[in-house]
Amino acid sequence: MHGRDLFSFRRVGAFLLRHLYVLKRSWPRLLELAYWPFVQMILWGFITTFLVQNSNWVAQASGVLISAVLLWDVLFRANLGVSVTFLEEMWARNLGQLFVSPLRAYELVAALWLMSCIRTVISVLPAAFLAVPLFGVSVFALGPVLAALFANLLLFGCSVGLAIAALVLRFGLGAESLAWVAVFALAPLSGVYYPVSVLPDWLMPIALALPSVHVFEGMRAVLFENAQRWDLAGLAFALNLVYGLASTLFFLRMVRVARMRGLLLQQGE
Repeated sequence: MHGRDLFSFRRVGAFLLRHLYVLKRSWPRLLELAYWPFVQMILWGFITTFLVQNSNWVAQASGVLISAVLLWDVLFRANLGVSVTFLEEMWARNLGQLFVSPLRAYELVAALWLMSCIRTVISVLPAAFLAVPLFGVSVFALGPVLAALFANLLLFGCSVGLAIAALVLRFGLGAESLAWVAVFALAPLSGVYYPVSVLPDWLMPIALALPSVHVFEGMRAVLFENAQRWDLAGLAFALNLVYGLASTLFFLRMVRVARMRGLLLQQGE
């Protein structure tokens, strides 16, 4: 083998060029590159700001962080329960067969939501039970309002997941990273580990429009004030009705667009 064949910058460049073209034509991939450092910086910046101003916060309710993590995982898993279940159909190249079957699009929506509920319960319950002997923290100590908080996070996660499934259906598998990316964009605004009062004033209206904010405020009301805030649960449910209807209509619209453009059999990147 000649020395010039041992290493070729031209071949390396050709491979790099192939992936640069993929990045250029895929805005979700470009977004993902800058997304994680940005979100981590924002999230932990707000956490640090709050803890510096309220150093005794954790001491007042030792289980608040663990409870917040467990409830946040409900939202995260509910989102993945819808989006990943739909993605599995795309990975298996099964969308074409699925949509020529008698299954209607709105029946698919119902099935995705139910599958998300099943997957979320399977994912979260073992961790919730293990937190009791390992850390002496029981999320079930939140009382009767826990069911309402759980249901609201489940509904909101399903709505986010369905919107992501609609985007992947429209833009192809190049947008599949949104299944993991999109929900974490909500974490800094949801006040998972700190009250929304920490946020800048201009972000407050956006945060208060999210059902998750009222869920975590309700969680802290139980842990700090021993108050069952059914009003917050009711407000979150009302917002969930809006997001649930909007995501369903958006998904049905994208199904129609995909059928018109022949995207059901051409789900590349």
